[in-house]
Amino acid sequence: MVSASKGQRPYGGPTWFFEEEARACGYRRVAGLDEAGRGPLAGPVVGAVVILPRHGEWPYLDDSKTVDPTVRDMLFEEITDRAIDWAIGLATEREIDALNILEATKLAWRRAVASLSCPPDFLLIDAALLPALRIPQRSVVKGDQLSFSIAAASILAKVHRDRVMHDYHQQYPSYQFHVHKGYPTPQHLRLLEQFGPCPAHRYSFRPVRDCSVVRKDMV
Repeated sequence: MVSASKGQRPYGGPTWFFEEEARACGYRRVAGLDEAGRGPLAGPVVGAVVILPRHGEWPYLDDSKTVDPTVRDMLFEEITDRAIDWAIGLATEREIDALNILEATKLAWRRAVASLSCPPDFLLIDAALLPALRIPQRSVVKGDQLSFSIAAASILAKVHRDRVMHDYHQQYPSYQFHVHKGYPTPQHLRLLEQFGPCPAHRYSFRPVRDCSVVRKDMV
């Protein structure tokens, strides 16, 4: 298998610009944060944090939504192997229902940061801030398209969440979670209407809340 760090970047994408700006201010352990799973009707929201080494080529590293699944898996292995440190945090479906999706996403990020063995001294976060953390930070809109560190976090979060949804498919095969990953696709909406929500669903999200079918095992 060819390493994802080899070859030439075939198109424009993330750079080290934001990381180098932070380092110019004296920060050394610059971490990127991103999430996966804010939009689905089922499954957890996953936050990831990555501290990449300062030097190195990442020609195929980009926003996880633009990367082929096979390349995402390859990048996941390479990022976890080459990163100075990385961690993943989750917020469950019930936590999403209780807190709302934005606060649950921040909870997942805080859990990820708390799991690092090498604490960061600066955070680059995709379109958000974490005021509960006393760590200098910067919100970068479309950060997964602009920053290598945030793009790396987006890969880890996406691949991990996809694996969680594959596991959910084994528990709740009627819903085909391994195909749509919990997003409100026509297939998922049809199955939701047919079978009603299961424990993997987010009951506070309108299509689930308004579902006309109530499973007997959920009453």
